[in-house]
Amino acid sequence: MKKHNWSRVLFGMGSSLALVLAACGGGGSDDAADGDKDKKDDGGGTSNAEPSEEGVYNYEDFSKTVSNTGEPSGSGTLKVGYTSDTPFEGTLNWAFYQGAPDATMIGYFDEGVFRMDADFQYTQDGLIGFELNEEDNTVTFKLQADAKWHDGTPVTIQDYVASYEVIGHPDYDGVRGSSDGFTLIEGYEEYQAGEADEISGIEVVDDKTAVFTYKELAPSLTAGGFWAYLFPEKYYEGVEVKDMAAADQTRQNPIGIGPYKIKSITSGEAIILEKNEDYWQGEPGMDGIEIKVIPSSSVADAVQKGDIDVALSFPTDQYPDVAEMDNVEWLGQIDGAYTYIGFKLGEWDADKNEVNYKPDEMKMGDKELRRAMWHAVDNDAVGNKFYKGLRWGANSLITPYHKDWYKEDLETPKYDPEKAKQILADAGYEDTDGDGFVETPDGEKLQINFASMSGGDIAEPLANYYIQSWKEIGLNVEKTNGRLIEFNTFYDMLKNDDKDIDIYQGAWGVGSDVDPSGLYGRKAAFNYPRYASEKNDELLKKGNSQEALDIEYRKEVYNEWQELMAEEIPVFPTLYRAYVVPVNKRVKNWTEEYEYNPDFQLYKVGVDEE
Repeated sequence: MKKHNWSRVLFGMGSSLALVLAACGGGGSDDAADGDKDKKDDGGGTSNAEPSEEGVYNYEDFSKTVSNTGEPSGSGTLKVGYTSDTPFEGTLNWAFYQGAPDATMIGYFDEGVFRMDADFQYTQDGLIGFELNEEDNTVTFKLQADAKWHDGTPVTIQDYVASYEVIGHPDYDGVRGSSDGFTLIEGYEEYQAGEADEISGIEVVDDKTAVFTYKELAPSLTAGGFWAYLFPEKYYEGVEVKDMAAADQTRQNPIGIGPYKIKSITSGEAIILEKNEDYWQGEPGMDGIEIKVIPSSSVADAVQKGDIDVALSFPTDQYPDVAEMDNVEWLGQIDGAYTYIGFKLGEWDADKNEVNYKPDEMKMGDKELRRAMWHAVDNDAVGNKFYKGLRWGANSLITPYHKDWYKEDLETPKYDPEKAKQILADAGYEDTDGDGFVETPDGEKLQINFASMSGGDIAEPLANYYIQSWKEIGLNVEKTNGRLIEFNTFYDMLKNDDKDIDIYQGAWGVGSDVDPSGLYGRKAAFNYPRYASEKNDELLKKGNSQEALDIEYRKEVYNEWQELMAEEIPVFPTLYRAYVVPVNKRVKNWTEEYEYNPDFQLYKVGVDEE
């Protein structure tokens, strides 16, 4: 999921909000916003990035904001291409979506109520402001402006409260609601369990004000822990919570509060948006936005021809071949995402709503087997060969995106196939029948089923690289079902703990808060490896405790957690990511900066005639 300046506001923030399923698979000067507001570059393709002698790029060399800045005209249509080889699912509500494609679509017609600064902290610049009272563990939320839903209904604070009531409802079957931003509210867990008809810790004072009482004020709350979106309660009137995800209000006629509203949807393929004249911050800068899904094989051609103005999720592996495109500026930024190899170590217990970790019963339950598989792959080489340095080898599950929390010196298995073979031998994995593949310590055949997503030119050779690397250390690894798997099907299989998956290559888009419990907590639905341990529980709880308001204490906790995960290896990270965005030179005020800036929001984006 690519995060534009407004995406920090619109797309998810926080461990339970922005953790999204990601696909595996620069312009003017950085200070352009402070210079000539009508500056335009009429020359050729623009990028500050130059490759090294080895043809490797560094994302830090790219600009973050286009040079074409200034007041938008209020007219014209922005043409956005979302690069994907699969349709978007079409669950178009923040409470129910799961994948990055849907989050992207929602972000263009609905927006969050909070803003963020460069340190991933909520500010008071959004539609809703907040005040913390540490003495009684309360937070007062207050609407700071008048806003309307796209159907004309005025926004009230009850629309914010409704988000918690829907996500916490016993009949809610989505993936959110397990993070501390929810469970720390007094009475939330009783409400979620069906033991109470309301959340006792939430009091609506008036149409603009609500007071939330928490068991404690954890550090993650102001770093994305507060749910960032409204829910149009009146619009869903008469729809049972269990039916909301599939309702027309979610899939056919969704509404939001953003500067553009939906005019039409072509299921899985395109969304047409028109100007919202009642937008609470003022007149939007264009007549509308057209968003369509474009296959990775043709997205560069669409940019070159001007068929689209902006290409989201542009395949980084294609960038070196099209860097000189003469009608665009290239922007680049570190991505809040990483790819990883996951090992299935249990299953989801729907009755308890938590992970059932049972490594002794699972094919990949031996930690030494997992360690050997990590040693067998050269992720630095993968980053250079397939992505020309725009992805690079990873060592930790906390990424450089959270630079103040990332443990750069974390000791993890390095590429060493001979050591991998020795680890297997020491653990009792030997080739006893001479077929070139090891058997289990019990002498049984070992075939490991590997699930990986389809999409783009690199998906197949990348999956084959990993398979070949593991075969070279004596492991018989085969693609699940003998082929790559389409995005939505892939994650459905993981979610349902499909027995044909032993290991998989996945990717995560992380939230603004460093707290990893939304991915690796015992009650996290996104915990697809199905890993749990008392030590993991302990560290995740400490990392978001009131004591962790002390930043140094919290850093120590998460350093220890990174070390635990490198030792236990329920997954291992493969690549950190940067992304590049081609932006047509007619587009005004587009940015990839993360920090909130009032001059660079979606409603301020415009297009020149040509």
